[in-house]
Amino acid sequence: MLRLLPFLALAMFAQKRDTPYLRIPRLAIAPVIDADLSEWRDRAHSDGLWDLARLRESPWYDSKINRLTVHGNEPRHELDLAARYFTAWDDESLYLGAEVADNVNDVTDPAHEPKRWYYKDAVCWFIEAPRLPEHKKFGEADNAFCFVIDTRRPPYGAWWRHGAPGKTYIEEPLTAAHATYAIRRTKTGFTLEARVKMANTLGVSSPKWRPPQPGDTYGMEIVHTDPDGGDYGGHFLIYGRGDDDSTWGRAELTGPIAPVERKPK
Repeated sequence: MLRLLPFLALAMFAQKRDTPYLRIPRLAIAPVIDADLSEWRDRAHSDGLWDLARLRESPWYDSKINRLTVHGNEPRHELDLAARYFTAWDDESLYLGAEVADNVNDVTDPAHEPKRWYYKDAVCWFIEAPRLPEHKKFGEADNAFCFVIDTRRPPYGAWWRHGAPGKTYIEEPLTAAHATYAIRRTKTGFTLEARVKMANTLGVSSPKWRPPQPGDTYGMEIVHTDPDGGDYGGHFLIYGRGDDDSTWGRAELTGPIAPVERKPK
């Protein structure tokens, strides 16, 4: 048994290193949902710019999943897709945001179905609330809040995939009762901002969910799809490896944080 201890310690270390620990701050003032993140971006969880080069160095990287689609004579991958993601909460809602550089806006799916957000440009937060010990694939407590980057805001433009007790992969639109969101196109890409009402979503997915408070632990993964004219297209998977919620990052709700301090000269 003693001979196994070093190997067990290494396995535990690898597991911890493979599961990101994320701190999701509380917002003291609820922002207006208008695709302008300036009110709260500096008070949210955001760990910098994500592109394919950074993803390649992450412990959850898989080249078959984290990839980009080349659709012609285009610039380097940094200009193909790069993004900053923002996540926060208050007593009633989750706040989700993204500032994205994307050289092609693709929201056309030849085999369109409302649930096929992953065949279009979309940003999606996978949330398990609360984080449960059982490994599941969109079972109880698992949610995906997905926003297609289509400024026309079609009925399927905001989508909710979730589980419930005894059910998996329930697919339905995010209505005004669930969420509000806004998209703004920019010269280089887009900005997305969304508010998700937790009681009407997380509370439906799991009877174990309770109104949030600092110290609660959720699971979180971000999935950003970028087909650029391809079939299944490209993906960024951040903080996790896919639908298995045991691979998602460990997200702790915290109190408010102050913006990063900048020293005077």
